[in-house]
Amino acid sequence: MSKPTITKLFFGSLFTIVGGLFLAAVGFVLAFGGGTVSVSAGEVTNVEISSGSTPMLLVGAVGVVAIVVGAFGQLVAWLGAVINTARLDDKTWFILLLVLGLLSFGFVPMLVYVIAGPDGTLVTATPRSDPAPAAT
Repeated sequence: MSKPTITKLFFGSLFTIVGGLFLAAVGFVLAFGGGTVSVSAGEVTNVEISSGSTPMLLVGAVGVVAIVVGAFGQLVAWLGAVINTARLDDKTWFILLLVLGLLSFGFVPMLVYVIAGPDGTLVTATPRSDPAPAAT
């Protein structure tokens, strides 16, 4: 996977997560405002499902699905970046992305990678040493 593809996937899934969080929050606010959810002392005390609550729950469910899809996209972008950096001669990016990603601290290194990291799919031209011309 090339770095431009990884970058598009990373930012696209990041925007999907943010949009999903927004939709989930809107769904909860609508459910709270419409009386579907009752909160007392910081805890949900009552949930009344009615025909008017269906759109609210649907908005919240779409938000949750968007968060899950975005998280999967982030995972695919991270895997693509790890595989891409494994091709490099210098393994610093590979080790950083792999270790920090496995320790669940991969967002910041991924953000730095998509902004300033190298692309392992670019072919670097190595100078060829042509043999000396044959004497005639």
